[in-house]
Amino acid sequence: MSKIKVKNPIVEIDGDEMTRVIWAMLKEHLVLSHLDVDLKYFDLNVMERDRTDDQITHDAAEAIKEYNVGVKCATITPDADRVKEYGLKKQWKSPNGTIRAILDGTVFRKPIMVKNIQPAVRSWKKPIIIGRHAYGDLYKCVEFEVPGKGRAELVFTPQDGGESTVLNVKDFDGPGIIMGIHNTDKSIRSFANACVNYAVSEGVDLWFGAKDTISKVYHAHFKRVFGEIVALRQKELIEAGINYRYLLIDDAVAQMMKHPGGILWACKNYDGDVMSDMVAAGFGSLGMMSSVLVSPNGQYEYEAAHGTVRRHYHLHQKGEPTSTNSVASIFAWSGAIRKRGELDGTPEVCGYADKLEAAVLGCIEDGIMTKDLTHLVTPHQEKYETTEGFIGQVKKRLEKSL
Repeated sequence: MSKIKVKNPIVEIDGDEMTRVIWAMLKEHLVLSHLDVDLKYFDLNVMERDRTDDQITHDAAEAIKEYNVGVKCATITPDADRVKEYGLKKQWKSPNGTIRAILDGTVFRKPIMVKNIQPAVRSWKKPIIIGRHAYGDLYKCVEFEVPGKGRAELVFTPQDGGESTVLNVKDFDGPGIIMGIHNTDKSIRSFANACVNYAVSEGVDLWFGAKDTISKVYHAHFKRVFGEIVALRQKELIEAGINYRYLLIDDAVAQMMKHPGGILWACKNYDGDVMSDMVAAGFGSLGMMSSVLVSPNGQYEYEAAHGTVRRHYHLHQKGEPTSTNSVASIFAWSGAIRKRGELDGTPEVCGYADKLEAAVLGCIEDGIMTKDLTHLVTPHQEKYETTEGFIGQVKKRLEKSL
């Protein structure tokens, strides 16, 4: 079978543990076996990030800027235990966070729905898409352990030499902790514009939630800037039949439990991190969630929404069989392939991505799945495929459709 030619390169970013093992299988059996594609490869294995002092992460992000489309495997964000386990120099920052900051991107996560997996929330009938602001706040914070009595202050010094503003944070009577977080109007505007673009392209209503009743400056500023962008683009939204709602974040959570779905829920950085997992679990699992980082300059990075599946990796290292869900990783590849085809004007490449996704969904709907999905499908089933077995079944079904 002749291979389909992909006109321009895709940036490939490798990762860690079990998802790295799966990544190699997917590339061999579902990508390079059918596509003639130039993959610009970057290895973000935690040891390589450590060896390069994390320069490899920055290089990968710059490559996505150059080629516009990237696809990323799940990676480890090392904590203290991981530093010890791998003998690392330090607790390197989240590579996802680093790439998001460099691209100034917004992360959109959407459930992958199949007919035989019913959402855990009865009212959910259509996908709830999470748009996560991907810069600042907790992920760019400055933290300090207060050793004892003293005053913590927030100081802003204007670059033009004007008088500094000093705010008292807390007079400590003893040990404690403090944190400084920030964001920028530029990034908030990029976030709002990306959400409007995505809502218009998907034809779904747009919600945004924050806590401006408590945070009367920080969260209120988010509300105001986001609202300004929506107001500027109101004509587009009206023409597309899209409604915008601002809600307090707790009200948004409560209303989401009763909503049928088919909306884009724009969230601040931490809220989006948490709510995307909640939505994923409600629709099935993180293994059934697509994820794409979209920059305001038209760059796209597709990835699996879940982690590196450490427990399965340890079983794999012992030579024991695993049944790891590869659906989100497959959809990362298919998303990048489709976007590459769209940008290059090559419908045959987009068609391949469509057929690959159809093969995955068809397998699950016909009862071919990994162990984690067996208790989610209706009716429940005992039979399941191994990691390799599921990928092999997808490949078989895909080749029949080509």
